[in-house]
Amino acid sequence: MMNVKHIRDHFVQALSDQQFTTDRTGSKTIELLGASFIADEPAIFGTPNYDYIQRELRWYASQSTNVNDIEGDVPQAWKMTANKYGEINSNYGHLIYSKKYFEQFDHVIKELSNNPDSRRASMIYTRPSIWHEYHENGKNDFICTNSVTYYIRNKKVHCVVQMRSNDAVFGYKNDYAWQQHVLNMVANRLYKDPGTITWQVQNLHVYERHFHLVNQQGGEQQDLFKDEISMTITPTSIDYATPQQWNTSHLHHLQYSITQNVEKHSEYYYDTKRNKPADGFNGTTSDDFKSNLGL
Repeated sequence: MMNVKHIRDHFVQALSDQQFTTDRTGSKTIELLGASFIADEPAIFGTPNYDYIQRELRWYASQSTNVNDIEGDVPQAWKMTANKYGEINSNYGHLIYSKKYFEQFDHVIKELSNNPDSRRASMIYTRPSIWHEYHENGKNDFICTNSVTYYIRNKKVHCVVQMRSNDAVFGYKNDYAWQQHVLNMVANRLYKDPGTITWQVQNLHVYERHFHLVNQQGGEQQDLFKDEISMTITPTSIDYATPQQWNTSHLHHLQYSITQNVEKHSEYYYDTKRNKPADGFNGTTSDDFKSNLGL
């Protein structure tokens, strides 16, 4: 199963390959369709804003469907989603706690209490009527989360989050915090430990305004890769030559050393998706190989 690191690597490669799509505003995006991975980190790119996350969790708990009730400054993303009155559809607390939407949180607790092996402990966030409600009175809020299902397996509570669409920067960080929060509450009510979150997204994407975060990650990976080279290759005359002095034999030795160590150091330069060494590290020309090293 893929994890956050694999997703991060995908976007680094997608940006490098300029695999762009265009959103409704005309901005470029890079995307991954049908993503499925273990959400084992609270962020794919960037750092979570825990102050805002706590404010958003309190707003969800209030079940208010007006963004003006969020404490402090209201994020621009919510303002763009709301109509002129501040009304939205996507208060996730409202969707799983309220009587209007059938108190789904309580039903999940009852279901798993009565049948620990159940496969129907689902909280459904969206609904068919969203096609009429997403633009109601000027809103632009087509709920992003489809459903979340909870399972008791190996004495822990796990969940599978299924989303229609997810921004891999701000969206993932805030959604992950919410889903971890709910998972912890479900587990606590069932007197179990929380387990893993499997994250499934029909369209996981990065907007052009955040490409710099992807580039930054790519640069950090290249630095790690160069450090690995210095630690794994057998000492030869290459150790006493500058990159500009490397000849064909130096490069062949370096390429051979890396290929031999691919399995051991796969987290840095093995393409797990295609089950082969990453492009540029097997069967390329010396010039291509040097280019991939940033030399």
